[in-house]
Amino acid sequence: MNSLREPGVPDPQQARHLLRQMLRVRRLEEKCIELYSAAKIRGFLHVYIGEEAVAAGVLETLAAGDAVVATYREHGHALLRGVSAGAILAEMYGHVEGCCRGRGGSMHLFDAATRFYGGNAIVAGGLPLAVGLALADKMSGRRRVTACFFGEGAVAEGEFHESLNLAALWQLPVLFCCENNLYAMGTALVRSESQTDMALKAAGYEVPAWSVDGMDVLAVQEAARRAVDAVRSGGGPHFLELRTYRFRAHSMFDPELYREKAEVARWMERDPIQLLKTAMEAAGQLPEEEWTALQADVDAEVGAAVEFAEAGTLEPVEDLERFVYSERSAAGESGA
Repeated sequence: MNSLREPGVPDPQQARHLLRQMLRVRRLEEKCIELYSAAKIRGFLHVYIGEEAVAAGVLETLAAGDAVVATYREHGHALLRGVSAGAILAEMYGHVEGCCRGRGGSMHLFDAATRFYGGNAIVAGGLPLAVGLALADKMSGRRRVTACFFGEGAVAEGEFHESLNLAALWQLPVLFCCENNLYAMGTALVRSESQTDMALKAAGYEVPAWSVDGMDVLAVQEAARRAVDAVRSGGGPHFLELRTYRFRAHSMFDPELYREKAEVARWMERDPIQLLKTAMEAAGQLPEEEWTALQADVDAEVGAAVEFAEAGTLEPVEDLERFVYSERSAAGESGA
């Protein structure tokens, strides 16, 4: 089923909330680029600019007890799930104040308190984890949903097929969210998959699936709510193909020689933030002074996060072996 449509406007309060959520992700990612360019963030960095409507729309439909599993392009998912911008940036700085004590970095954000289980650097690596989390919930009788985000490149991996098969066989409460941005690193989807309809692939496993305009946060939210409600009510796994586009290169190391600038420019005309902003303005729901105040508020949040991260501390050398192996209790060491 295809739910592509022109963006509409919900109630003003909800529209402002979604706009703010997308803007928070955009400004955080822009700051990450700035800090990376200044060599304050090292290693790999994959930003979510252009895809904000996907995380904002889907995560809005989840409950606090639900689980979220993401990819290495997960800063936005972590932020909107409830991990503070300060903890995210501190993690990228390698400081102990980060959500993983500085040990995970950009690609391995994790936060048990918000049930955010990665950040996973392995393509398709999160899908089996999501199946395991959902299986545990079903066996325990909990009415929870596990939302698993992955790119269309993961569809070429065996874990994708194994995970969908098991989820369907066992009727597990998983929402599979395929963020189809058309390029797995530098390989176009049409050059790697004979069948480019991701929803159709999922349907082959008897999983209810449909495609959504991933640049329209309202369409994403509407489709996600429908799917989440079905999963939570015992309807088994569901699959959303979220057709989106990243405006930046795959990573900060990517020279981006595989796609035309004109193509990027065409997609940028459907910037999810601008689409919602324009619709709200047309409906008289976003006065200029309110938009200015919203930007200032988000910029202040990101600025405070940078200050928090830069004031952080590196892990003491004597602690570097901690968490490498499970620490045995005193009773266990004594043989009790």
